[in-house]
This record gives sequence, structure tokens and C-alpha cells, in this order.
Amino acid sequence: MKAETYPFVARPLPYEYDALIPVLDAETLTFHHDRHYKTYVDNLNAALSDYPELQKMSLKELLISLDRLPEPVRTAVKNNGGGVYNHELYFDSMQSPAGQDPSGELAEAIDRDFGSYRQWKEQMKQAAVGKFGSGWAWLVADREGKLSICQTSNQDVPDLKEYTPLFLVDVWEHAYYLQYQNRRADYVEAWFGLINWRKAGKRYEERAV
Repeated sequence: MKAETYPFVARPLPYEYDALIPVLDAETLTFHHDRHYKTYVDNLNAALSDYPELQKMSLKELLISLDRLPEPVRTAVKNNGGGVYNHELYFDSMQSPAGQDPSGELAEAIDRDFGSYRQWKEQMKQAAVGKFGSGWAWLVADREGKLSICQTSNQDVPDLKEYTPLFLVDVWEHAYYLQYQNRRADYVEAWFGLINWRKAGKRYEERAV
């Protein structure tokens, strides 16, 4: 994602609000993007407003430097900065349901590191559905290109110094509850049809090495 600095701006969706129907309806996406995501952006800007030295840092720089941030602002940046990063990647990693499959280097890496697409999907779904409480399930690549699945809680992010996130699924209830109620497994199963594999493949090929 393009590096930006303070004041951070809520990015528009890369598609229309009704583009992900029937997997995610317009009401769910509008509520998620315009309220939840935007609130994280606003709160991050508020947290940084009195720290001009931090206003020069990109979002990724802030998140990989949390242990060096001033203690009074550290938790706010961790929670709200993570909320901005996670939501931007989540929204940018989806597309209209089109049955797209992984291809190229990323498809080869999935077969190598998980045995097959089917086995990867089973493990990814287990990570998402089995995440206790609120959080995320991620597909990430290390510097050597090895893929792995990880979970994070709340708005935590993986170690961005060691891993390149390729995409993630939001399993906070606000991501799906208006449409799926408590049926998280149904939401996650349907979400697989939204993955923008072209963008994921590009992130994999352009990862930090």
C-alpha cells in the first residue's frame, strides 16, 4: 500500500458498495467502511495531533516502531493504527465475486507450503472461524517467500518487519453480523469467493526480500 503520513485520510472503497453482493451486502459494507474504518482513521489522527515528530511517519513505520513511541500515545497508535492498516488491506483485497483462483508464483507457493489450494483453504478457514473473540486471519509471506497463516486479536498486526501480508479476513462481528448474524463459518466460506488473487499475487512478487 502507498505510504501516507498524518493527517491520514479514509480511503474510498476500490469498488461500489453493492459490488460484493451476494457475499456482502451494501448495508454491511457501508456500515463497516463509513463508520468503523473511518472511526479508526479519525482516532489515529487525534492521537497523533500533539506529536509532530510522529506525524512524519508512515502508518507502517508507526506500527513497526510501537515500542519506541512515547508511552502516552503508544496504545492509541497500536489500536487505531492497526485498525486503519487492517481495514485498508481487507477492503483492498476483495473484488466482485468472480471465482478467481490463485496463479503464478503465489499458486506455486500455496501448493509448496500447504500441499494444495484445498488444504490451504481448510487451514485458512479454521484459523478464521476458530479465532476466539474479535480479530483477523492472515496469509503472509516471509522474506524467503514461505507462506504461513496467522491469527491476530483485536487490531494487532503481524510482525511487519519479517512478513509481507498478502490478505486477511476480518472476523470482528461488525464485518458480517448484519447479514450473517452469528454464522461466522458461512461468512468465511463465502469470503473466499471475494479474494482478489491478482492483487495478492502482486504483493507476493513485490514482497520485501
